Amino acid sequence: MLSALLLRHQAEFGAVLPVDLNGADVCRLDFTATNPTLLAADLRDSAAFEQVVQAMLAAQSARVGVGGYLENRVIYRRSPDLFGDPAVPARSLHLGVDVWLPAGTPVLAPLAATVHSLADNANFGDYGPTVILQHELEGTTFYTLYGHLGRRELPLLREGQTLEKGEAFATVGPYPENGDWPPHLHFQVIADMEGRRGDFPGVALPEERQKWAELCPDPNLILKSRWL
Repeated sequence: MLSALLLRHQAEFGAVLPVDLNGADVCRLDFTATNPTLLAADLRDSAAFEQVVQAMLAAQSARVGVGGYLENRVIYRRSPDLFGDPAVPARSLHLGVDVWLPAGTPVLAPLAATVHSLADNANFGDYGPTVILQHELEGTTFYTLYGHLGRRELPLLREGQTLEKGEAFATVGPYPENGDWPPHLHFQVIADMEGRRGDFPGVALPEERQKWAELCPDPNLILKSRWL
C-alpha cells in the first residue's frame, strides 16, 4: 500500500515549499460548514475570498495556512460550472492538502521526479496551471500533483523532463490565472493516474471516501507538518 511505502521513506522527502510547515506562524484553516465566516462571504469574488483567508490567518497570528485532506468543504459552491450540476451529487471531499501562502512562492520537487504531464486547467474554480510529477520508490511508481500554479513557468517544463530532489520547477500562482483562487498550493499524492494526464480529481463524493483515500493517501506523509 502506498501509505506504508511513503511512511517507510518519510525521512528522505525534501520540502515542497521553502517554508517551515512546522513553524509557529503556520495554522490550520477550516473550510467546512462549521466555519461561519465562510457562510457569509461572497466566495465567487476572489478578492473578497482572499480577504477571508487573510482574516482567518490573522485570527491565529499566522502567515501560512494548511489543511484540507479529506475535509468535507463548502467552498466549492463558488464554482457551479464544475460542482453545481443539480443532476449529479455534489463533490465536496477534498483529496489533497492546501497550503495558503503568497503568490510567487517557489514550488520544489520533494524527491527526484520526472514530469508526467502538465496542463492549464483554466476554468473558474479549477486547478489553473497544473503539474504532475512521477516518482519511484522500491519499484513502485506514484505521482504528486501541484495545482494553482503560476503560468510563467509552465512553458519551461516538458513531459519526460527530470527534476532533482529540491529543484524549483514552479511557483504558487496569483488569481485569476491560478484557477481564480486566493493564492495557495494544492498538493496531492496519487497512486494511479488511471490514464489521466495534466489533471486528476481533487474533490470527490463524501460517500466514496474510502476509495479515494486509498487512491490518494495523506500528503502529510511527504509534507510532515505538525499542523496536519
